[in-house]
Amino acid sequence: MERREADLAAGGPIRILGIETSCDETSAAVIENGRTILSNVISSQIESHKRFGGVVPEVASRHHVENITLIIEQALQEASCTWDDIHAIAVTYGPGLVGALLVGVAAAKSIAFARGIPLVGVHHIAGHIYANRFAKEFEFPLLALVVSGGHTELVYMKEHGSYEIIGQTRDDAVGEAYDKVARSLGLPYPGGPHIDRLAQEGTASIPLPRAWLEAGSYDFSFSGLKSAVLNVLHNANQRGETIEAAELAASFQASVVEVLVEKTFRLIQERPVKQLLLAGGVAANKGLRAALASRAAVEGVELLIPPLSLCTDNAAMIAGAGYIVYQKGILADMDLNGIASLPLQ
Repeated sequence: MERREADLAAGGPIRILGIETSCDETSAAVIENGRTILSNVISSQIESHKRFGGVVPEVASRHHVENITLIIEQALQEASCTWDDIHAIAVTYGPGLVGALLVGVAAAKSIAFARGIPLVGVHHIAGHIYANRFAKEFEFPLLALVVSGGHTELVYMKEHGSYEIIGQTRDDAVGEAYDKVARSLGLPYPGGPHIDRLAQEGTASIPLPRAWLEAGSYDFSFSGLKSAVLNVLHNANQRGETIEAAELAASFQASVVEVLVEKTFRLIQERPVKQLLLAGGVAANKGLRAALASRAAVEGVELLIPPLSLCTDNAAMIAGAGYIVYQKGILADMDLNGIASLPLQ
């Protein structure tokens, strides 16, 4: 705490090293004053997991162990920084694959202890939300639509570091639904980009359900939609018919996007906001980005979307969110641990 107060009192730029290992990307980044990216190194494991059709936790953890030191060194080098230039270390400690999280947390704690550098624990979803701050400064209150492989949430923020979850998925997250539908169509992992590409080539001609749930609910459910897609394919196979992949992809995506957009703007009508943020890996989806942009223009709401390079897991977003935690003086101790199911609070 004393070092933090001294660094802030000095009035110079604050540089934070971010570490992200929650799933299948090993990443380290150096961020200055929460918004300037000096480096952002990402090592993806997609090729290793593709043959399994999804992420294998043990394989992911082993890759993190192999890469973490090299990735951190590269991030410092690309930022032209030494350890003396780093004011804090921000690390993802949940949610995620616990074995993968532990690699990043252990690395961060080791460096913090050895170098006497303040340690900050960061929630993975907070990181995705703060990826938007690299595009533009936040104006509160705001609403974040988080769509990723494991999360679908509507998060209301009145100030920095304050999160109120108003709606969330009750079963499959959007990214999970995309991967399962892609697998049923014989598309490789990860399925989201392939479904999005096919959807641009087809028309939404196949009727599929929209899960609105009970009146007034802002929660989401996509397991029924996934099952409906499987039924369409199964019934067509029994009749000896062929379903065009592009048509099914377009129909599936239309259902997902309609529910996400409608619930988001229904909430905005109830709770006016100054900005709408799109966050998470599925924020790279062209169909969703276009639909939100079109509706936001009609409703007169400012829409923030991260650059494509910051939509998927990366350490820049963790350092960006960590800067806020650091400013608030919420430092972690050496007992910081990885938590697989960490609530956003």
